[in-house]
Amino acid sequence: MPERRDRCIELLKSAGCSPKVILHCRAVCACAEEYARRCALADPALVITGALLHDIGRGSTHSIGHAQRGADLLREKGFPERVARIVECHTGAGLTADECTLLGLFPRDCMPRTIEEKIVTHADNLIAGSTRVSIDESIASAIHLPKRIRQRMYRLADEVELLTQ
Repeated sequence: MPERRDRCIELLKSAGCSPKVILHCRAVCACAEEYARRCALADPALVITGALLHDIGRGSTHSIGHAQRGADLLREKGFPERVARIVECHTGAGLTADECTLLGLFPRDCMPRTIEEKIVTHADNLIAGSTRVSIDESIASAIHLPKRIRQRMYRLADEVELLTQ
């Protein structure tokens, strides 16, 4: 397992991710791993890989498009679709194809569906920089987002917390 983590960190570096982004990815990974270990339905190895690589697209852009860019990069590198989907679906509580279109992104369904996608998305919402925050703090900092998206974040948090009790 340590070699998988090291490979992911090297991939983040080669993609141009800053030390700050890598620190964030490590923190998200630690949080997501806690949830995955408590959930019999989750694949911890998949969660660890997805969490470490979730912001790989930030090596080329810090826009909302970093998730799709990162997923496409992983697909180009031959990563399993399950990992690419974690990366593609991790923003906020996911984006519908219509929301992607409105944001100028490719019209893809970027809603987290699998438990691994949901765990990484939730963990990302709980990490501000490299500091763990509550879901209330996370949503308060997302006050600029539409109410329906903030409600979606709460629903995702509730679901993951329930599944990992």
